[in-house]
Amino acid sequence: MSMLDRESAVFIHTYKRLPLEIDRGEGVYLFSKDGTRYLDMFAGIAVNALGYAHPRVVQAIEEQTRRYIHLSNYYLQDSQIALAELLTKHSGYPKIFYANSGTEATEGAAKIARRWGSSRGKSDLISFSNAFHGRTMGALSLMDRPKYRDGFGPYLDHCFTIEFDNPSSLRKAVTPSTAAVLLEFIQGEGGIRSVSEGFVKTLKELRDHFGFLLIADEIQSGLGRTGTFFGFQHYDIQPDLVLMAKPIGGGLPLGAILATSGAASVLEPGMHGTTFGGNPVACAAGVAVINEILEKGLIQHAADIGMYLLESLRALQTAFPKRVREVRGFGLMAGMELLGDGEPVVAALRERRILINCTDKTVLRFVPPLIIQREHVDVTTRALREALAD
Repeated sequence: MSMLDRESAVFIHTYKRLPLEIDRGEGVYLFSKDGTRYLDMFAGIAVNALGYAHPRVVQAIEEQTRRYIHLSNYYLQDSQIALAELLTKHSGYPKIFYANSGTEATEGAAKIARRWGSSRGKSDLISFSNAFHGRTMGALSLMDRPKYRDGFGPYLDHCFTIEFDNPSSLRKAVTPSTAAVLLEFIQGEGGIRSVSEGFVKTLKELRDHFGFLLIADEIQSGLGRTGTFFGFQHYDIQPDLVLMAKPIGGGLPLGAILATSGAASVLEPGMHGTTFGGNPVACAAGVAVINEILEKGLIQHAADIGMYLLESLRALQTAFPKRVREVRGFGLMAGMELLGDGEPVVAALRERRILINCTDKTVLRFVPPLIIQREHVDVTTRALREALAD
């Protein structure tokens, strides 16, 4: 019986598995059980910032597992504190809460916003079309995509989803009852779409006037991926809460909420918590990841190699105007929107031993490890040229 047959027999069928049986990963490559090597250009969906089997991460995990794998959040844990100190120092946010995932970070931020607003007569939460914030009921209440929502309602009250990057819609939606606005400044699952400067200007004006919290979803765009520590730093604005996950655990489950002192102050002991959030092994891995990113200059590297990637993809747009609608992105968070279904192109690249994925049906998403080099971009774009020509 094949692994696919075994999986089909025992799993609830929520995933469309790729026809690959992976044996191991090394650097920017994955190896299947038959020995085939694949260049991984989507890194576990932006999780594996340092690629696979990075020695610094592996060492940190091994050392922590020998000490303890889990205690509980009743106890002080040095790896938790060390990671928190790194994140607060380099983000400028003084407080942190750990979760297990991005969707849990979304839930926690929504609770903070509601708690903050409860004494101010504010309960409304505003989010934007085509966003993705997770799959729990709270996160789904802050999204509008039928693919994820249909059949699971009813959802939370006082949650409103409006058109992305539309200043007029934002002005109409915000009222004195608005507690928070939740925004991906650069949408990931939504097709690598970013907000305009004009939209951010309107957002700042409305926040100054109505006094709501701004929550930045940096789950996919954070930790250097866009060439800055956070994606929102491409704009002149400072959110009150920042959601993180994906790369911060070095591949282990970990999420976080970074908060200003004012936003953090509304929670008291017992109001919110988690059994596994801030797992000491994941935090130890996170310390290794952040130190490696900072010491090796990988944020600037993401900006530089990301520019090269975008230029290379735009050259293909010029060469194939009947196949490619647009190329967009920041740093190593890039999207190529096609004039048709993207899955055949994904399959064609997989045949050429390169792994990418398609999001929003037509957008090829490139979120590779931050350690990729120009030669990896060249291999990818050559294969993509062949696939588009076919």
